[in-house]
Amino acid sequence: MRKKYAPEHVMNRDGVYYYVRHIPYDLIAYYNVSRLCFSLKTKSLKAAIRASKSVTQRLEDYWLGLRLQNMDIPAIQVVKSNDNSQDNTIHLSEACELYLRLKGVGKDKVFMRTANRNTQYVTKLLGDRPISSYSSNEAAQFRDWCIDKGMGIKTVKRVFSSIRAIINLAIAEEGLDCSNAFARTYFPDDDNAQSRQPISVQDIKKVQSLCKEIDDEMRWLIALISDTGMRLGEAAGLLKEDIKLNDRIPHIDIKPHPWRNLKTKGSQRLIPLTKEALWASKRLLEADSDSIFAFPRYCDETSCKANSASGALNKWLHQYVPENCVIHSFRHSLRDRLRAVECPSDIVDAIGGWKTSGVGHGYGNGYPLEVLEKWMKKIS
Repeated sequence: MRKKYAPEHVMNRDGVYYYVRHIPYDLIAYYNVSRLCFSLKTKSLKAAIRASKSVTQRLEDYWLGLRLQNMDIPAIQVVKSNDNSQDNTIHLSEACELYLRLKGVGKDKVFMRTANRNTQYVTKLLGDRPISSYSSNEAAQFRDWCIDKGMGIKTVKRVFSSIRAIINLAIAEEGLDCSNAFARTYFPDDDNAQSRQPISVQDIKKVQSLCKEIDDEMRWLIALISDTGMRLGEAAGLLKEDIKLNDRIPHIDIKPHPWRNLKTKGSQRLIPLTKEALWASKRLLEADSDSIFAFPRYCDETSCKANSASGALNKWLHQYVPENCVIHSFRHSLRDRLRAVECPSDIVDAIGGWKTSGVGHGYGNGYPLEVLEKWMKKIS
């Protein structure tokens, strides 16, 4: 007699329901794991219960007959194969270790962290399994999961590029006869054009007013970016000591840190603090926190979690700005706001950390803070 669905087989993780069930003791020899855990691909409890009931029935049928090779079984990817050669297939975490051992020589910590982080993204959603067991369908699920986390298409493509490289190297080094499930995943049109839409001055003022009203760490970060044009990673990775409020001209010192590199050499710069960016800087330094980081929610000694921050910030922003505007849009808005007051283009580039063309611009120490501040105070 089949067992009835038990509610404990359903687990909620980050808003998505998963099917969780221990392998019966008498069948454990047929599996590589002691417990099944996979996404039911729904955020609805009712749908999860229906799906779980269906999965449970199919598992019971499968377990009753032990027809391991010839049935379409949920979680078949974790079932042991009768082919002993598959038992020894390298797992994704092991492939990452191999990749870093061979490719990581002479590379910086960012290279190491990126490979480990991207691998952990996959294992969090799909499990740490033999690289031959992943399917193209699961790769597509992983793509959607990344997008749902708030990653832009370019970022998702970089994650996939890293995973492909890790798996390809393992296949070559181990002499495996298997394909790379992450090799041919389809990606939607690049959202780069949309993500670069500037935010109007009117909407900027509205968002800044809300930031001052709510007055918390997330809103300080948004307000800081809105009137400095910093990249999200630059702002989220700041130390408190990078914020110079006691200098004659309050400013931010943007420089590389072990947990956050800068995009280009020109990104290292000083930005005067004016308007709401100055307010946000004062508020975060007044906050009751022992952390050395300006935004400890998004940064620690090991990494700057700009991708996680992006998802949360954009989710809130989308309520108050046009559809095609995101946190990065403040950066493009700042360029427009400086143009509107006829700020010289090389000063615009100095404030934003944009690359300036021309041989002569490579000489000297750049503009003094007084000049940058003068133009920053002119913008609306």
